[in-house]
Amino acid sequence: MKRLISSIAISALAAVGVAVVGGPSAYAATPTLVLSGGSATLGLGSAIIKGTASTAGAVKFSAAGVVITGCEAVATTTVTPFVANCTWVPKAAGATVLTATLTPTDLAGFTVVDAAPFTVKVGVPIQGVVSPINIFADTVIASGSTGVLAPRFGVSCAVTSQYIVGQTIVFRVYANNEQLGGAVMDSSNTAKAYIEVAGVADPIQMSYGNHSGVSFWTGVLATGAAPKYSTLGVINYKVTMIAKDQDTMKVPATKLVRKKVDGKTLMVDGRPVYERVSYFKTVNVSPALKGAVGTLQPSWTASSLLTLFAVPTA
Repeated sequence: MKRLISSIAISALAAVGVAVVGGPSAYAATPTLVLSGGSATLGLGSAIIKGTASTAGAVKFSAAGVVITGCEAVATTTVTPFVANCTWVPKAAGATVLTATLTPTDLAGFTVVDAAPFTVKVGVPIQGVVSPINIFADTVIASGSTGVLAPRFGVSCAVTSQYIVGQTIVFRVYANNEQLGGAVMDSSNTAKAYIEVAGVADPIQMSYGNHSGVSFWTGVLATGAAPKYSTLGVINYKVTMIAKDQDTMKVPATKLVRKKVDGKTLMVDGRPVYERVSYFKTVNVSPALKGAVGTLQPSWTASSLLTLFAVPTA
């Protein structure tokens, strides 16, 4: 009879969820785990992924479905907020999904839980500059093409990335050539300079000139009824600059010059003191150095990309 009563009691306890040795209770709470951080630029070291839990435990971190080495079981702090940090070195640029799993220290009181997937964007240098020519470009509204919507889209020569059909877009391009000691790319050392626009058959040839006291390259894209450009949406373009072949080039060098203090040569024991300074010197190159090629294809965020809009209706 005692054995029968004991069996009934054990069955009853199991039925109401009393903890059984070796496993979590049926009443174990579900903790929370939230991911944050992870902002990084590809090739510039590590980033910290932060996991914040509602209870102490160990967190396993993963990136793109692969467990991060060294972050297989990172212990949280022992007091609230229960935080675990993972040092992560991104291996690829672009959107990366981070995930994590918390195994609580108190498995009798809490269940294992997964964090909601957290997406970070690993950065890459924008603009697609190809060394040794460094190129920068922006766009402005051409004079006389602002129209009645000027208050919304700026005024003549204002820098903007948003245009409406009928306006004329002026590309302003600036470039320096590393092979020429960082010299400005101008008409004297540039063989070709043009812009390719998706949907436009012929490249836009750029010209170099003085614009109110500053000189740079310009290219014009007129928008409007055919044959002008009229495709609405993002305007994809690529700038290409090709330097002239060079039979001379500037190279880094150093030379000794007399050291001066307050405009006077510094003397020690009746003798002038010299110091070494850096400068660029011109050397002959034979055979001629092939002109460098540089390209620029902007990759700004969506809201900053060059975009053409239709004229709003009343």
